[in-house]
Amino acid sequence: MTVIAMLSVAPVIEDSMSGEVAKAVAALDDFDVAYETNPMGTVIEADDIDTLLDAVGAAHKAVEGDRVSTFLKVDDKRTTDQRAQDKVDAVEEHLGHEAKRIREE
Repeated sequence: MTVIAMLSVAPVIEDSMSGEVAKAVAALDDFDVAYETNPMGTVIEADDIDTLLDAVGAAHKAVEGDRVSTFLKVDDKRTTDQRAQDKVDAVEEHLGHEAKRIREE
């Protein structure tokens, strides 16, 4: 089984959040998960829900501040093993081409 999640952890502050977000992402390295960070959050793959939730808890706790906001969306498909890239591939198959990517200028 593979659990796929979208995670966003951020302090509620006026200034840049990137330093604190980096702490949350770095906390994931202590767990047996794969992840990919994008501008709006981090996609995480784990073999089971317990590993995922342990990693998410550590990411949340890694961010300092009086108030921390965490958003978690979980896809726990229990009957098959599916990777995040499989989901992207399925959409691209319906499109008939690769989805557009944001590129640096």
